[in-house]
Order: sequence, then C-alpha cells, then structure tokens
Amino acid sequence: MTMPAGFTRRTLLGAATALAATSLLPRRAAAQGQPWPQAQPIRMVVPFGAGGATDIAARVIAQEMQATLGQTIVMENRAGAGSTLGTGYVARMPADGYTLLITTISGLAIGQTLYRDRIQYDADKSFEHIAIMMGTPYLLCVAPNQPIRDVAGYVAAAKARPMYYGTSGAGGVAHLLGMRLAAATGAPLEHVPYRGSTQAITDLMAGVVPSVLDSLTATSAHIKSGALRPLATTAPERSPDFPDVPTFRELGYPQVVADGWAGLAAPAGTPRPILEKLAEAVRGAQASANVQRRFAETSTSPGRYYLEDAQDFVRREVAAWAPVIRASGITPD
Repeated sequence: MTMPAGFTRRTLLGAATALAATSLLPRRAAAQGQPWPQAQPIRMVVPFGAGGATDIAARVIAQEMQATLGQTIVMENRAGAGSTLGTGYVARMPADGYTLLITTISGLAIGQTLYRDRIQYDADKSFEHIAIMMGTPYLLCVAPNQPIRDVAGYVAAAKARPMYYGTSGAGGVAHLLGMRLAAATGAPLEHVPYRGSTQAITDLMAGVVPSVLDSLTATSAHIKSGALRPLATTAPERSPDFPDVPTFRELGYPQVVADGWAGLAAPAGTPRPILEKLAEAVRGAQASANVQRRFAETSTSPGRYYLEDAQDFVRREVAAWAPVIRASGITPD
C-alpha cells in the first residue's frame, strides 16, 4: 500500500499509539475515580421557565457544583404541565450521569397523582434522588395600592367579586393551595396559570391580576422593596425574615399549609459513584458563601436530605399529597 504524501511509518505508528491512548481514557478515568469518562457537559434540566425562583436558585447551585465535579454544567429549561414535561423527559434519558433533573414538589409529589394518566414515570422508581437542595413556603400577595390588607379583606373582596390569583402553572402546589383556600372560605377564587413565577409577579405589579400565590423565594425581594403586600404564608410557623406575616394556620385555615421544595435527581440506574459525587457537590455548593448569601437574600431554606434520605423523602411526599389531591377534585385541565 502506498502511503499518502507527507506520511511516514513513524507518523502512522504515532497516530496509532495516540488513538490507542485515547480509547483507554474512559477506563483510566474510571480507574482513577472519575465517574464521568467523557469531557462533555452535564445537562441540568429545570422543568420551569427561565428566570423563576427555582431556575435562579438552581443556576447558583450548579455554578458552585462545577468546581467539585470538574465538569461543565449546562442549564436547560423544559417547562409545561406543572413541571411534568421536563421531569418525564429526564426519566427517559440514559442513566450515565450526563442528564440531571431539578426535582420539584409540583412535578413529583403532586404530579405523580394529578397527572397519573398522562405521565410515563414514577416519582420513586424512575429516578435516583441525589439531594433535596432547598425549601420554601408560599405566600398570598396583593399589590400595595389595593385596599386589601389581610386575608379577611381578601375573602370579603372575593365574595363581592370573583378574585383572580396567578401562579407559576396549572397543577402546581400553589394552584392546589388556592383551591383549598377557596374551599375553606367559600370565596370564588379563579386560577390564572403562568409559565413561571416571573410573569405572574410582573403581571400582579402591573395590575393585570389582583393577587398571586407564589413561593417566598420568588416574592421575598419584592416584599422587601414594597412592591408586593403579603397577606399570609403557608408555612407552619411565621418566617423570622417576615415576622409580621401571619400563617394561614393561625388564621384558622390549617388546610392551607405546605412547604415547597426542589432537589436534584438522575435517571434510575445511574451508577452509585456518580450519585455520591453529585451529592458531595451539592453539599459543597450549599456550604459556599455565594449560595448561602443567595439563600439569605431570598429567605430560602437549604435542604438536608441526600441519597437514600432524599429518596425516602420523595416517597413520603407522594404518599402525603395523594389523598389531598384526590379530595380536592383538582384536574389537570
């Protein structure tokens, strides 16, 4: 065989040696304890639109995780159907550690029951839960230029004229809480679903909708600036950051109590070394000054469950919310 011009036997031998070395990289990486053998980005799927509270917090955590992992993390937003579209997408991905999911109470604990005939994943069996990264209650807020100053005034106004409330999406926990408040008070509350917190809050401040039910993470900065007036929180106890905001429980509505949460998961079957490395990276990110500052600014609580504990937490949440959803009569439509 005639070799092309410019090539010598030494050139070919060198190329063959280089190719052989390249083919050994994944095995060498695994032998050296590196669970990601390929130098390609990790995709972290957020099942909400960009710019919302969950999306922003996830991006801050992901930025800190990169240093621990030695891998680039690329954020990808796949919103829709109460966060079940993005959640189902990740459930179908290869279990190789290159596609991860930001888990949410809406997509898993509520979506498991609410969308049971429309989803092809199981909140427990389809995922390896790595961590519950953060938690936050929900608040009912109105614009400060409205005469409504408390929940009693809100209910009275709703009974005089149907009250609209915006949330970050149909079928989410805020939607369900609004339905429970309506049932408890007898007030006609009409749901207005958005594709994320940002648009819902923007429309409230612009006067498009008169109220919103959204997370403390999403609303805290606007409350501090005076752009939103909080009426009550779904937390079991008052927030130390907002001690003047009463809980629904103390106002006589124990049905309207819930804490939202977000975590990190991988498709079921993802190798244990990858899961452990990711859990370590989440812990490191939570301890970083940048994440702690961001959590403090948004009154967000850091999560405390990892690996088996996170898996068990999700199981308990699905079991706890299933009877609530069935009793509410809420449907995805």
